[in-house]
Amino acid sequence: DSGLNQNPTPEELSAIAASSAESFQLLVEEEPIVAMLSHSTKGSAKHPDVDKMVEATRIAKEEHPELKLDGEFQLDAAIVPEVAASKAPRSEVAGKANVLVFPYLDAGNIGYKLVQRLGGAQAFGPITQGIAKPVNDLSRGCVASDIVGAVAITCVQAAALEADK
Repeated sequence: DSGLNQNPTPEELSAIAASSAESFQLLVEEEPIVAMLSHSTKGSAKHPDVDKMVEATRIAKEEHPELKLDGEFQLDAAIVPEVAASKAPRSEVAGKANVLVFPYLDAGNIGYKLVQRLGGAQAFGPITQGIAKPVNDLSRGCVASDIVGAVAITCVQAAALEADK
C-alpha cells in the first residue's frame, strides 16, 4: 500500500515488487509478470526518479531471480505489446506485465483512480502487504461492492496464512 510507504527507497520497492507478485499469484492464480514503472523506458530519460526505479529493478532481480520482472518502463511499454516491441524489444516483461509497481504514492493513486473512474475497472483496497496478518483498507469513496471485494481478498489472505502454518 503506497499510502503506508509514500516514497519508498529502491530496497523497499524491490520488496514491494516481490510482495505484489506473491499477492497476484495468490489472488489471481496466474504467473506474475512485474513491471517497475517510471516516466522513462530503458534509459530514455535521465532523472533521480528514474535512477530510483533502475536501482529497484536491479535489486529485485538480484534478490528474486525467480520472478519475471523488469523495468524501468513507461506504462505503455509495460502493457502494450506494440509499444514494447519498439521501446524494449529485448525484455520478456515489456508488453505483457500484469503487476505494476509504481514509484511513489502520487503515481499509484492517480493510476488506479484513472483505471477505476475512466476505465470502469473495480478497484479494491488499498491492499496492504509485508505485515504479519492480513489488514486491508477502503477508500472513503467506496461502495458496498468494494467492501465485499476487500473482505473477500482479506479472507483469501487469511486462509493462505493459515495454510502456511
